[in-house]
Parts: sequence; structure tokens; C-alpha cells
Amino acid sequence: MAKTAERIVRRERIRKRLRPTVKGSAEKPRLSVFRSNRQIYAQLIDDQSGQTLASCSSRIKEITSQPLSKTDVGREVGKKLAEIAKEKGIEMVVFDRGGYLYHGRVKALAEGAREGGLKF
Repeated sequence: MAKTAERIVRRERIRKRLRPTVKGSAEKPRLSVFRSNRQIYAQLIDDQSGQTLASCSSRIKEITSQPLSKTDVGREVGKKLAEIAKEKGIEMVVFDRGGYLYHGRVKALAEGAREGGLKF
């Protein structure tokens, strides 16, 4: 198996192991992270109703217009998502790193969300 395929399988295994313990609700939604090679995406999800309450990504104009490193982009996405969540009255979340290591862009996104006022 190729190295990339092994990483994908490993990440899926971690996600399936974490998913039963990390659940979101309307009061405390799940902050889900997806990271591709170039972009990073974050969503606030209510697992009970199966709805996305808020989302943000590195593809929005406010972030793409600035020359930032990928880690700094992750931090900005976290701050923007926290701002959107505050407008909707969400303050507490459950962090779902999506099987990625809590390091680099994922960690920066979490720190940016905390700086923006989200608690988890």
C-alpha cells in the first residue's frame, strides 16, 4: 500500500474511534475540521438534528486576500468561525480534529477559535 493510502486509512481508523465519544448538540455543537493540502475547513455541527450551524474555510475572500502561511490561515479561519458562532449565540463547542494530529494547522485553528471567544 502506498504511503498516502496508509495515512488515509490511519486517519479513518482514528476518526471512527473518536466519533462515538465526540458528539455535538444544539447547545454545544461539534467543531469539525477538514484539512486538505492547500485549504482548511471548519464547521459547527449539531449531531442530534444532523445540521451544520456555521461554517468557515480558508477560501473566503477576507482570508485569501492576505499573504499568510498555512498555519496563519488556520488561525484566521478559527477566529472567523468564532465570530460567526458568536453572532448565532454559540459559545461552547466540542472539538473534533477529524483524525488529524493536534499539531500545526489544526492546532492553530483551535487556538484561533479560542482567541475568538469559543470555549472547549
